[in-house]
Amino acid sequence: MDFEIERIVERARENRARVLQLQFPGGLTRHGPHVARCIKEHVNVKVLLSGNPCYGACDLDYNPKADLLVHFGHAEIPELAARDVCFVEVRSNVDVIPVVDDALALIRGQQIGIVTNVQHIHTLDSVCRHLESAGLRCLIGDGDRRVKYRGQVLGCNFSSARAIDVEEYLYIGSGAFHAIGVALATGKRVIAADPFLQKTSIADVDLILKQRYALMAKAMDAHTFCMLVSTKTGQQRFDLAFKLVEEAIQHGYDAYTVTINEITPWTLYQFPAEAYVNTACPRVAIDDSALFKAPMLTPIEFEMILGKRDFSKYGLDEFSSG
Repeated sequence: MDFEIERIVERARENRARVLQLQFPGGLTRHGPHVARCIKEHVNVKVLLSGNPCYGACDLDYNPKADLLVHFGHAEIPELAARDVCFVEVRSNVDVIPVVDDALALIRGQQIGIVTNVQHIHTLDSVCRHLESAGLRCLIGDGDRRVKYRGQVLGCNFSSARAIDVEEYLYIGSGAFHAIGVALATGKRVIAADPFLQKTSIADVDLILKQRYALMAKAMDAHTFCMLVSTKTGQQRFDLAFKLVEEAIQHGYDAYTVTINEITPWTLYQFPAEAYVNTACPRVAIDDSALFKAPMLTPIEFEMILGKRDFSKYGLDEFSSG
């Protein structure tokens, strides 16, 4: 992995920074002390390591003591125009072609869309050339202003997948969430290829749909709803929360809004409700739903309960822009 020490040092000098704050996502946190030592070997600065969870480029841990935030593992979100932040994407150097070869056995169509996360974004052109040499036609879509690169998908944004008309998709990356998100956002078949585990699979949306419909069924008995608004830099959707409160009241429910940085079972303990509606990172409601004592819904699911959306047309909550 390339932590781009030279670029960080150059940026620190440009900013005349005396204190740096380093922020890593969970999988990279263990590298923090080593990266800090490498930086201090080249420039005279004090280095702080953020101990807070980090879920994406929308989650910037500014420290008032620091002159520059160095955020690792994510690409900047163009529409946010983050101030005094150096983004280090930490691109993967793993060879993706072997697992792409394995994925060929699962591909049914002739026209396929390629999507990935920022760790593998630099491989997409070579992947396309490789698949085209096997007789396929490949497309890479342009996303909206929430994403930086063509073909890039986030846990909250699948606009680059929807931008192209293909028979199916190939997602290159680890974990199931992004592949399932593409499948739900497009209604198309998605092959997931994990370069780290060298495994391929078909994104299975049935299990997650069963879980979500079960939660919605339970929430239909609720009378009081708590709307959650994140205070994280790129997750603040106050207008949406206010709108949902008004809709709840119009339908005869009690509802109130809570602003919160970290949505966990213990931080919600003091805010009693029979169901919560999460306007923050969509993955909070999906990945952590079993941890909460009451149903944790997305805004889309809440409007389904109110009858404002069709139950048969399920979709993930997304952060989108023009």
